[in-house]
Amino acid sequence: MCGRYGRRADKQRIAEWMQTHNTDVFDESYFAPTYNAAPQSWQPVVRLNFETGERELTVMRWGLVPFWAKDPKMAFSTINAKAETVATSPAFREAMKRRRCLVPAEWFYEWQKMDAKSKQPYAIAMKDRSLFAFAGLWDSWKDKATGKTLETYTVITTDPNEVMQPLHKRMPVIVKREDYGRWLEPGEPSRLPIDLLRPFDADAMTAWKVNARVGNVRNNDPECVEAM
Repeated sequence: MCGRYGRRADKQRIAEWMQTHNTDVFDESYFAPTYNAAPQSWQPVVRLNFETGERELTVMRWGLVPFWAKDPKMAFSTINAKAETVATSPAFREAMKRRRCLVPAEWFYEWQKMDAKSKQPYAIAMKDRSLFAFAGLWDSWKDKATGKTLETYTVITTDPNEVMQPLHKRMPVIVKREDYGRWLEPGEPSRLPIDLLRPFDADAMTAWKVNARVGNVRNNDPECVEAM
C-alpha cells in the first residue's frame, strides 16, 4: 500500500525532471513542496495531452473515481491499484488502457508493525534523494447535477523489494526515467506495459525511521521526513 508520500520539488523542478510543460491553470500553491501528501489531497500529476500528445503537468485529487461511478465516494478505496489486477479490475481497466500517468515524489512513507498496538513509520527514498515517479492511472468523472468535472488518480502497487520487505508486503511501482515515455504512451490496448509494474531496484533505495507525527495529515512540514 502507498498511503502517504512527499516531495520537496517545486513546479519548475518537476517540469524539468519530467520533461514536461508547466501549466498555468492551477494556483502555484498546488505545486508547493509537500511533506505529507495524503489521500483526497490535490497533487501534481504528469500525463499526455490528448490534443498535442505532449507531456503536461497538471493537478488531480488522489483517489480515483472512474468515469462511470454514480458518485465520488469510492475514491476512499481507490488510492491504490494492484499491479496484478489493474488490467482486469472494473475500477481501473479502462484507465490502464488509455489514461496512464506519472506521480512525482521524492519519498513515501510506510508503517512497520512492531506489535499488536504499535507501528513505526519509515520514509523510503532513493539513496541519492533524487526525484522519481510512481506509476499511476487517472480518470475524469462528471457530476451530472452540477456539470462539473473531477479528475483523480491512483498509485499502482506491487510486491516489495528487499528494502521494503521488512516494512510492508506492498510497495508503489516506481517507473524508471527511461521508461516514462513508454508508460505514458497509450499504444495498443492489447500490448499494455504490464512488464513495468515490478519492484524497483533495491540497491538504489534506502529507508529510515521518522517521527510518528507523520501519521496526522495535519502535520505537513520538514520534520515529518527527518530521520529519528
